[in-house]
Order: sequence, then C-alpha cells, then structure tokens
Amino acid sequence: MSPVVQDLIGYAAAALTTAAFVPQVWLSWRTRDLGGVSLAMYGVFTLGIALWLLYGLVLGSGPMVIANTVTLVLSLAMLGLKLRHRRGPRPPEAD
Repeated sequence: MSPVVQDLIGYAAAALTTAAFVPQVWLSWRTRDLGGVSLAMYGVFTLGIALWLLYGLVLGSGPMVIANTVTLVLSLAMLGLKLRHRRGPRPPEAD
C-alpha cells in the first residue's frame, strides 16, 4: 500500500473518531450537565491522548498529530467542564 493511501486512511479515521467527540462536548457545554461523565475516565483518557499525540510527533505522522491534537483539546474541554461543574447543572440566575 502506498504511503499516500496509508495517510488517506489515517486522515479518514482521524476525522471520524475525532468528530465523534464533538456532540458530547457540545451537549455538555450547552447543558452543563456532566453527571454521567466519569472524572477518572476523562483524566486517564486525556493523558492517553496526550501520549498518542507525543507518539505521533515522534513518528512524524500527520494524521495522528492532527487527530490527537483536536481530540486532546476536546478532552481537555470535557475535563475542565467536569471539574468546574462537579455538582451538576447550575440553575439559571434570576435577573
């Protein structure tokens, strides 16, 4: 298999797996309801993604670097939301 085809497969996989996180991050951001999100899971997951990013940098793999950079940002957003909203969604403030 040619390197171009390998990269195309990598970019397609990266786009799909990274895009899978967007709806969850958006819903969590919008509702501030992270009751069903495990802090331990996202902590370990975020560390794993950071290591995959480092691995991609070492290999010089464009698809791996791009996918893991975007996924790391999304994962850090979820982790930050979880830490900020540990007690559930905030009620709307009265004017």
